[in-house]
Amino acid sequence: MPYITAKSLPRRTVLRGIGATLSLPFLESMVPAFAVRGSAAGKVPHRFQTFYVPNGMAMEYWAPKGEGTAFEVSPILQPLADYRNQMLVLTGLKANWNYIHAGASGSFLTGTTRGGRNEVEIIADVSMDQLLARQFARETQLASLELAMDPPANAGACTGNLSCAYTHTISWRSATQPLPMEYNPRAVFEKLFGDTGTTDRRAREARLHQHKSILDSVTDKLAGLKRDLGPQDQGKINEFTESLRDIERRIQKAEEQSELELPSLDQPQGVPPSFEEHLELMFDLQLLALQSDLTRVISFMISKEQSARPYPQIGVPEAHHPLSHHGNQPELIERMSKINTYHAQLFAGYLKKLRETQDGDGSLLDHMTILYGSGISNSNAHSGDNLPLLVMGGGAGRLRGGQHLVYKDKPTMANLLVTLMDKLDVPVEKIGGSTGKLPIDTLGGM
Repeated sequence: MPYITAKSLPRRTVLRGIGATLSLPFLESMVPAFAVRGSAAGKVPHRFQTFYVPNGMAMEYWAPKGEGTAFEVSPILQPLADYRNQMLVLTGLKANWNYIHAGASGSFLTGTTRGGRNEVEIIADVSMDQLLARQFARETQLASLELAMDPPANAGACTGNLSCAYTHTISWRSATQPLPMEYNPRAVFEKLFGDTGTTDRRAREARLHQHKSILDSVTDKLAGLKRDLGPQDQGKINEFTESLRDIERRIQKAEEQSELELPSLDQPQGVPPSFEEHLELMFDLQLLALQSDLTRVISFMISKEQSARPYPQIGVPEAHHPLSHHGNQPELIERMSKINTYHAQLFAGYLKKLRETQDGDGSLLDHMTILYGSGISNSNAHSGDNLPLLVMGGGAGRLRGGQHLVYKDKPTMANLLVTLMDKLDVPVEKIGGSTGKLPIDTLGGM
């Protein structure tokens, strides 16, 4: 398996590339001397990513014409035309929990069929990314990354008088534990490389020693505290203890990999002033996390449900969410499609980075399965039928792209999640409200 070269360009130059001012993609001479690690048999790892877009879709501009391999790329998907051979367009799937915006993002990876009844009752199911994270965490320092372009708000009511947790995340560690999405690049850097402000090996080793001492102290105190608590509080402590065990596992994995020469990067200073600069930085941090095998599971929201972000840079000054309720007016639907197309264009830029990054005998994109789409189709009606969904990437040879697959019996999104778990070699019997798998001989032909 090829190693990434130990030579590197000046890291100040690379930092500018990550931050905003350099448009070059990552090159082999920009990254450190460490192997892309796989399984014990030397197999290149198969990675999974979700790319969530909010507020539904201008379906008139999304739906491709034709089925199978003879489909025509639609206007919204046109920016992804160069990746047609690694594209599966899926038509006919429906949401498991069709409850306005809360159900859209709340069920996207969980397949849950219900949620809470008010802003303090938070119920869903374990999300697909976290099922994968439990398995892949054996090989990586971070089980998963949960990232977004909007600040988190997992408290209070956001939609239908339900908790903001449903609209501000797509990742759930348990049925009652939504995971916050990190939007600050500085915090993402710290999660990947620590809080020393640098990736220097000696600084990382000192940080590991300090964190291990703190963790030992906290674990001892929790054991004593738990004996004096009632059953309900003990349950909460058990959840917290699970989080501590994950930290402990990460420290152990980092110690095992302490000899790795990580990129000599300085810590980003925070959220850049423009949306595009912020997004570029988040993309590059995700790329680096995958490239260095710090994680194999990433969930990313380009925006949250009910986002009011305007897009004047593409000629759409209206706020996204109000525009999505277009009243079926053609001129408003057309403007909505510009936002959808712009998101696809930005996604294509990320795919380009993945395709240009060598990974084993191919590229990162070849060895990834990426789920792209929204939990709402017709945004004006909050429809959960016929969701706009793509599966992108080579899937480590487990996917056959270049197809538009049409499902006429309205299977649910959860059935797709179960099928993708099979493709990632982590089979499960059920996710959320799944009722089976999509036909294996159709999805990927294998």
